[in-house]
Amino acid sequence: MSTSQYTEENIRSLDWKEHIRMRPGMYIGKLGDGSSADDGIYILLKEVIDNCIDEFVMGAGKTIEIRIKDKEVKVRDYGRGIPLGKVVDVVSKMNTGGKYDTRAFKKSVGLNGVGTKAVNALSASFKVESVRDGQLKRASFELGELKENPEIEETSKRKGTRVIFIPDESIFKNYKFRKEYVEKMLRNYVYLNPGLTIDFNGEKFYSENGLKDLLEDNMAKEDMLYPIVHLKGDDIETAITHHKSQYSEEYHSFVNGQNTTQGGTHQSAFREAIVKTLRDFYGKNYDASDIRKSIVAAISIKVMEPVFESQTKTKLGSTDMGGELPTVRTYVNDFVKTQLDNFLHKNPGVAEKIQKKIVQAEKERKELSGIRKLARDRAKKASLHNKKLRDCRVHLGDMKKDNRLDTTLFITEGDSASGSITKSRNVNTQAVFSLKGKPLNSYGLSKKIVYENEEFNLLQAALNIEDSIEDLRYNNIVIATDADVDGMHIRLLLITFFLQFFPEVIKEGHLYILQTPLFRVRNKKETIYCYSEQERIDAIEKLKPKPEITRFKGLGEISPDEFQHFIGDDIRLDPVMLDKAMSIEELLKFYMGKNTPDRQEFIIENLKVELDKVEA
Repeated sequence: MSTSQYTEENIRSLDWKEHIRMRPGMYIGKLGDGSSADDGIYILLKEVIDNCIDEFVMGAGKTIEIRIKDKEVKVRDYGRGIPLGKVVDVVSKMNTGGKYDTRAFKKSVGLNGVGTKAVNALSASFKVESVRDGQLKRASFELGELKENPEIEETSKRKGTRVIFIPDESIFKNYKFRKEYVEKMLRNYVYLNPGLTIDFNGEKFYSENGLKDLLEDNMAKEDMLYPIVHLKGDDIETAITHHKSQYSEEYHSFVNGQNTTQGGTHQSAFREAIVKTLRDFYGKNYDASDIRKSIVAAISIKVMEPVFESQTKTKLGSTDMGGELPTVRTYVNDFVKTQLDNFLHKNPGVAEKIQKKIVQAEKERKELSGIRKLARDRAKKASLHNKKLRDCRVHLGDMKKDNRLDTTLFITEGDSASGSITKSRNVNTQAVFSLKGKPLNSYGLSKKIVYENEEFNLLQAALNIEDSIEDLRYNNIVIATDADVDGMHIRLLLITFFLQFFPEVIKEGHLYILQTPLFRVRNKKETIYCYSEQERIDAIEKLKPKPEITRFKGLGEISPDEFQHFIGDDIRLDPVMLDKAMSIEELLKFYMGKNTPDRQEFIIENLKVELDKVEA
């Protein structure tokens, strides 16, 4: 039996850029094409902006200018500027940066010595310039390699730093920056930094009231049970209200300006503190789930040298605030206990509304308790021999549990479509949930139906979202249906289900529509998949003379071998996003309520256009 050789020749040292390019996930999480808010291109943008925010926090520069055109990004701040003699080192030498000096950056945002290096290494083109004291230093790179390093020159430009980069398309395939995701990121920055102005492609973002503005901008006023309770301390800020009809909890949490989408020690402490404070205030041992049902809240804290559970900082792991301050748990508990208790004593009307909400939640929970137990037992039994869910190895325990960011659940209908996806998926991270026909229209129904309806019950169990989406099992939930009238109806019914019972799944950017090709155009040398009539025309022009053209009428007609292209590296996803101009109730009423002239006109003008494309 032969054995492989292990000698000095097998040992290899990678330089900084090679390591980042070989293992980009270690530095920026998942890659993606920009269809998801946590895709790598947004992490690159965030790392550059974080440095600008640090300057603002230190009192240098009140404006950040951002320009994104096609694939090129420009970010300019008016802070102190990178020390001129260290410009090249700061963007190309690992473990080099100002954040190690806690005298200068006590509660900084950026990755210590890594952030801009990751951007540089993963960009086809990266340019940086710094202006200080009437002098300017420039440098330019390609794929992390230094290409131009001119001498320092005199300038009349305002002080600050400018970074221009173009992400490398060999790593971020078919990517594009989605305006909605960029704007959400920028809004979070201004909520957390009142007084800061961010100019994005000519549109200005600014906030005066911090987290209060965040909740107001993300929630229709008519959906609020009571006006937002806005509380501020030295290193902590919170905003709290209850939704009139939403079933689940919803939190926006931040640490040192970083949006911790997966929560962490501060968010856990915040949820715990709210429960304890309200129990003490009302003198009753209410169930925690009843107190937190329908709550919509935000928390931001500042921690000395925070420790996160991932490089992309989506979950806080720190238990201490730093310095001589107490633990995160104690600090948050003490703040909420004092400030929220004082507020409720001064505002008895709000206190009365909250208590009525808790009592109503308790009543509904007890009414549902028997049904929930039967539904859970049914879901457990079904999971043992259930063909609806074909899980991925991450959750089956066949491999080490990867970051949840990598997992996807496809929801599809019909044996042939489910079979094609199941055979062509990545079994490590992609799961399939098969529907049996069209799901129920859940508009206007109570949550009781989620437990009584087999498909809804099993889908809820598969996603693990019964009480909260904090432990959501799949980061991406993808509706995969045929591009015809029935397929569009199924999409609408599933979106209604999530809006009615689990709106935060959509609000937090987890729900998508799978785009599959309408046509295949090919000759003996090349095959092109076309997602629109225009792409079909372009493909025919490219592959002439007379290529073979196939029209895909449904997912079941696409072979598993071909399907691999559409749910692999080249997957095309359209995120489902909420229109902030309408409340969820208004959206559901418009699309799923009784027919109205307005809706009929909307369908005539919009759906017909889409179907014309499909049937072309």
